[in-house]
Amino acid sequence: MSVSTHVLDAVAGRPAAGVAVRLFAGEDLVTQGVTDADGRCRLTEEATVLGPHRLVFATGAWFAERGTTAFWPEVTLTFTVAEPAAHHHVPLLLSPFAYSTYRGS
Repeated sequence: MSVSTHVLDAVAGRPAAGVAVRLFAGEDLVTQGVTDADGRCRLTEEATVLGPHRLVFATGAWFAERGTTAFWPEVTLTFTVAEPAAHHHVPLLLSPFAYSTYRGS
C-alpha cells in the first residue's frame, strides 16, 4: 500500500509547500513528511495494516509562518484501508476557515 497527499492553498490557488504531515495507523505513527514545492508528499510505499489511518496536517503552523490567522491548528483526515495493495491518495484543499478533501487516484 502507498499513501500520498497533495495540499492546495485554495485562497492563493497554489500548492501549499512546507506543510508538515504525519501518517498514523490506528494510534501508531507510521511516518511523517513535509509537502514539496508542488504541495505533494509521498508518505509511504510500504505495506501497512488494514483499518483506520489518519493524516494529520500541521496547518496552524503553516498559516502562522505566512502571517495568516487560521481557525484550524491542525486538520486530521481519517480514512479506512480496506485494500492493502491499493494506492491511497488523500488531497487537502485548504483555506484559513475551511477545508475539503476527497479520495484521489
